[in-house]
Amino acid sequence: MDHMTDLNGQTFLVTGANTGIGKETVRALAGRGARIVMAGRSEEKNRAAMKEIADETGNTDLDFIPLDLGDLASVRSAAATFLASGEPLHVLINNAGLAGSRGMTPSGFELAFGTNHVGPFLFTELLRDHIVASGPGRIVNVASTGHYRAKGIDWDAVRRPTVTRTAFDEYCVSKLANVLHAQELGRQLQGTGVTTYSLHPGAIASDVWREVPFGLRQVMKLFMKSTEQGARTSLYCATSPDVAGDTGRYYDNQREKAPSKVVTPELAAELWERSEKWVTES
Repeated sequence: MDHMTDLNGQTFLVTGANTGIGKETVRALAGRGARIVMAGRSEEKNRAAMKEIADETGNTDLDFIPLDLGDLASVRSAAATFLASGEPLHVLINNAGLAGSRGMTPSGFELAFGTNHVGPFLFTELLRDHIVASGPGRIVNVASTGHYRAKGIDWDAVRRPTVTRTAFDEYCVSKLANVLHAQELGRQLQGTGVTTYSLHPGAIASDVWREVPFGLRQVMKLFMKSTEQGARTSLYCATSPDVAGDTGRYYDNQREKAPSKVVTPELAAELWERSEKWVTES
């Protein structure tokens, strides 16, 4: 890749980093000399991924902090753990996500929306000032082309359990929220030296589909890209000098792309306002 620059002295925090696209993202960053903090639910899986990546790249500058994005108390604890270390944070990659699961989060949101948007929103807010202070920096939201399917956000539905059988409609709304979040955050951070991005990694054969029935999952994977291919646009947004001056935009296949027509400054501002209120109350 033409944007393979040396990342020595740069600290990256990647959520959902022990599998799939997140793991490939960490592998590539580690190979370029970055320091990486992996945030996720399973310490065992993260430690195993860290060992594998360290053995392969020779980079042992990898750490783990526990994080369950569906539980806002866990989000607060993870952010506090990182901030207590006193180390800088140059790039936050909000990679973790789930699809195909139904229910509600421990913090009272529809499962996909709470895990894919509300948790990352709070995590980003808690780390935001520190990223600015460490800057220049970047905040990257891994979204999805699924956001084009969402007609908007039903503010009541996101506070109730999943309604659809496949949970795909709810997933698409959560990914729309990722794009809107990056857009509004980019607007708010203008002039700080911190830029924001949202992206579609491609239809990827990753663990995000783990709740889809096995037979259907195997068929789906035939038409999907590898996780290594899926990490490319995340890496592009997180490290490429080509997009250093851009902010709040949406990318697909390492190129800027127009997001859904539903992505407006007005809806982004309303989502922000409601999200602030939700995380204050929860």
